[in-house]
Amino acid sequence: MSDGVDITHGGAISVDPEALRAVAESMSRIAPTLADAAAAIRSAHAFIVATPKLSGHVDTVALWASGQRIDVLHDECRTASVNTLLMADVYEVVELRAQLAALAIQDSAQAFTLNARIAQLVASDPRVAEMETWLLAAWKDKRFEGLRDQLDLGPTGPAGAAGPDLGALLGLAAMVAATGTGRVAPNATLSGSGGPVSATPVKTNQPIAPPTSLAEALRRFPTEQGAQLKVEKYTMPNGTNRFVLYAKGTQVSVDPKEPFDLKSNLDLYTGQESASYVATLEALEAAGAQPGDEVHVYAHSQSAMNAAYLSSQSEFEVTVQVTAGSPVHPAVGEDQLLIEFRHTDDAVSSLAGGGSPGGTGSPDSIVITRDGDPSDLLLPAHLMESYAATAEMVDASGDVRLDAWLDKARELNEAVAIESTEYVARRE
Repeated sequence: MSDGVDITHGGAISVDPEALRAVAESMSRIAPTLADAAAAIRSAHAFIVATPKLSGHVDTVALWASGQRIDVLHDECRTASVNTLLMADVYEVVELRAQLAALAIQDSAQAFTLNARIAQLVASDPRVAEMETWLLAAWKDKRFEGLRDQLDLGPTGPAGAAGPDLGALLGLAAMVAATGTGRVAPNATLSGSGGPVSATPVKTNQPIAPPTSLAEALRRFPTEQGAQLKVEKYTMPNGTNRFVLYAKGTQVSVDPKEPFDLKSNLDLYTGQESASYVATLEALEAAGAQPGDEVHVYAHSQSAMNAAYLSSQSEFEVTVQVTAGSPVHPAVGEDQLLIEFRHTDDAVSSLAGGGSPGGTGSPDSIVITRDGDPSDLLLPAHLMESYAATAEMVDASGDVRLDAWLDKARELNEAVAIESTEYVARRE
């Protein structure tokens, strides 16, 4: 799409393979009708030419040309259908290899099944393996676009000597993530304990309605002084409750009781339970969330890591996960809608290693990337407002892939009561 925003199903996958196959099937059904139409035109042309005086009332040249155009459309439709099926196979191979990588430490029947399917797809057409190589190469080149330019101060030493290339240092983040540290495996769990932590309500109100756009959602975070978390409780007509969590990222503070600090960042990135994760659970429970309740999560930076583990190990049913600038890339189930906002020049987001080349989540899940705002000392590419600006571009695009998220958000309009509470979390 325009404005430098790219929307894909996964790192290297534009559209879910099954969605592509559905399109290909539709085109394959259309092709015969085009052939029938061309045959009908030729039959009509022959009848008109063979009927005395009739051809004088019909432009037979134009009629014949229209039949030829439909023949061309028929051929193009068949070719497009075949090529779309081929691309679906390529995307599926990429997706399967990503799933296989997540199972690398396991000797399982699932790994055998994945390998068998990959072999089948690769053997079906020699172009599949070749196109997979091209696709991954293009993705690898693009996933950190602009990162090296971020904070590159250039020559600052005497006599033109090179100064500190902080862009290169930030590039190390991508190298660290390339080891796979930034990927959260399916059903991953945190170890250790991040508590005790308290979450105190500091502000409660009744919002009018759920967010109507992604940009609005990314600007709906806590506003009360010191609050890191906000939970909206939606009481549905059948008496059940749904919850929407808005969670801020790292809080720059020297206060040892601040749970959303750099220590929590390191804990989460290395698979340890953080104080901020405990705080997130405390806030949801304080808002009335119980095991099995549906939760939508909107999270920035550090809290995006909490969202990944909230999805993989908590007792809540996370059905929507929207993250901005996450240092990790989660592998989630097909029953979850995952929307990831990633700026290719965001050093924090680069810790996820550019995400996974394969798709994850429901077929409607998407990854939104853009070169945010390079060469600035304040790292604006990682700031929430920068991601909200990207969301505005996506909202304005009218991309049909947003329909799944809009449908989930509209479901909350059925609520008979809405209550919003902001929380200040503290280490005890």
